[in-house]
Amino acid sequence: MRRNILNDLDSTTWLKFQKSWFVHNPPPRKKGVLLHPAKFPETLVQEFIEFFTKKGMNVLDPMVGTGSALIACLRAGRNGYGIELVDNYAGIAKRRIRTEQTSQGLFPQKVKSEVIVGDARDIGKFDLPQMDYCITSPPYWDMLRMKGARTQKEREQAGLDVWYSDDARDLGNIADYDSFLENLVTIYRGVFQCLRDKAYMTVIVKNVKKKSRVYPLAWDIGRELGKFFTLKDEKIWCQDNQRLGPWGLGSAWVSNTFHHYCLNFRKEP
Repeated sequence: MRRNILNDLDSTTWLKFQKSWFVHNPPPRKKGVLLHPAKFPETLVQEFIEFFTKKGMNVLDPMVGTGSALIACLRAGRNGYGIELVDNYAGIAKRRIRTEQTSQGLFPQKVKSEVIVGDARDIGKFDLPQMDYCITSPPYWDMLRMKGARTQKEREQAGLDVWYSDDARDLGNIADYDSFLENLVTIYRGVFQCLRDKAYMTVIVKNVKKKSRVYPLAWDIGRELGKFFTLKDEKIWCQDNQRLGPWGLGSAWVSNTFHHYCLNFRKEP
């Protein structure tokens, strides 16, 4: 392979990552992060970070939650920056970062890791350095507030958070789909300004179902962000260890949705 200007990977690892779909079943969540109702796995995030950056580069997650992206950055030797609206989740992220740094022992990765408590729509006010990559997963609209969902009942019975917060600024509390999408796009426009030219952004998302209707969130994000980013491709994350539900059995088609779209965008110069 000619000189690799994108990442530190060998050609075999590079080629394997280029497959358009993959199966990833994350390990069980630890108690401290189980509180968050929509955490994505560090093991998955690290693979993307290591493909789209080199060691020492800057990575951003504008909706960092309990810090999965920043933990992955620490393990990969990248500088990680995250913005989180909910103070409680930001606190968990900071504690997890300290634990990860301690676990690296005598030879910790010499990289920065910063959690900013604030609204990602104000990203231009946070004096961030120029970013080399962004990976993030947005709220799936207000789906966490749907009554009657099995997983929601189970979480409530276990004393875990059922939705992110009651903060009016929380995108997961916006009931109107078009307004939600508009606010989400505002955040990604801010991310665009933070990224250097030729940098990539990965958005992990899926379409959502609400009251017997599918809202094509992933496709709408691809269309709207494609107006200022360049949409390069998608990788489909499949999970094959989920429980099947008999939705619509005997009367109607209702899929068991066990995949997410990993949409890869590029900031063209």
